Amino acid sequence: MYSEIISKFFKEHNITVGDIVKVDAKGITEEGELMPSTEANDSGIIIVKLKSGYNIGINFKEAKISRVSRGKPYGEFPRADLKYKEGLPKIKLVYTGGTIGSKVDYKTGGVYMLTKPEELLYEIPELSDIAHIRACDFLHVASEDMSTDDWGKIAKEVGDSLNDGFRGAIVTMGTDTMHYTVSALSFMLEGLNSPVVVTGAQRSPDRGSSDAFLNLICSAHIAAKSNIAEVGICMHYSSNDDKCAFIRGTRARKMHTSRRDAFRAVNSRPIAFVDSKGEIAYNSDYKKLSKNFRSKVKIVTGFEKKVALIKAYPNSDPEIIDFYVGKGCRGLIIEGTGLGHTPALTENKNASWLSYIKNAIDNGVVVGMTSQCLYGRVNGMVYRTLRLLSGLGVIYCEDMLPEVAYIKLGWLLGNYRKEKAAKLLAENLAGEISTRSEYDEFLA
Repeated sequence: MYSEIISKFFKEHNITVGDIVKVDAKGITEEGELMPSTEANDSGIIIVKLKSGYNIGINFKEAKISRVSRGKPYGEFPRADLKYKEGLPKIKLVYTGGTIGSKVDYKTGGVYMLTKPEELLYEIPELSDIAHIRACDFLHVASEDMSTDDWGKIAKEVGDSLNDGFRGAIVTMGTDTMHYTVSALSFMLEGLNSPVVVTGAQRSPDRGSSDAFLNLICSAHIAAKSNIAEVGICMHYSSNDDKCAFIRGTRARKMHTSRRDAFRAVNSRPIAFVDSKGEIAYNSDYKKLSKNFRSKVKIVTGFEKKVALIKAYPNSDPEIIDFYVGKGCRGLIIEGTGLGHTPALTENKNASWLSYIKNAIDNGVVVGMTSQCLYGRVNGMVYRTLRLLSGLGVIYCEDMLPEVAYIKLGWLLGNYRKEKAAKLLAENLAGEISTRSEYDEFLA
């Protein structure tokens, strides 16, 4: 809240939050939108958003302030329907929330999700020259709150749209669990012959440093004109606003909490790079569009929720496995150390995971092994411990990411009998396993 003195001044001069104001202070003159005071701010500081998108704070006692023009009511973003041009490919945009569909709440300083698709598109008129985009206001949920049911709903919306004649699809969502969603879509959309692009933003669209606009423009180029028939993530490739990378959905991982280039391809290279002008540079092997392919996308959304992802670490308690078995868990993915180890030949026999894993497998649980190293692959034959685990029936998942293995096992058990699911876990279905891993320069 602004101080009583400032609030009285605004009232006397007919100034309200959202108006465009001019502020003179210490020989500097700036114009911008008057913002509300945050709970963290000094009540005597005026907050003004500049045209650049950045905010400045000015001490009211040292400033002269006047209204330039009446602004829009605070809290409302202008909306826009994109102008449709003949001959452009038809793209479906499935909006689900997240930072890309949010703005800063200047009362608390936090980010909240209110933006509609039409509000987001208002800032990106360039999209009208790329594709005929049909926006679908589908969900309003933070990615950390997404469930397996949401993944299935998104897959059905995308699949139905493609089967109705859309050339490609874009899904906008939060970034925290984006790599889970894109992996789920990779398995749920079978027989895909269109680009499906998942994108988001690390910084909200009302911030000057937002990555939302380039991410969405590049995503539109991939969806509208690329030769890729896969699901993938399209986000900033570097901290610069020069290009985005399109990463296969079963190879992508969020590697940084806040950088704009947070997503990286693990054990592979990005499929392609794309810039704001639509120049696409293909960078790795991928499934190409087939002009002769006529079949509909098969939407397979079954998912076994009683699957868990657990981490092995020094002094970890293997009784966690018994807990999941007791809860009726049908599948376990272990993030092992190195090539796929768990504590096994310990001096304290109660700390060994071997008997607990055997009990789980004897009770019908499918157990898969991945590595928390992320880069590289697991191998059940190199060391004695690995051979012991393999001998129990643990399935070593090659160079699959732990999160992808979790998604894959849940999807397999939701659609196949246990024996078939166990067999398919170690087989490549959607680019999640390769015979020879490619390394991105991120590791170099």
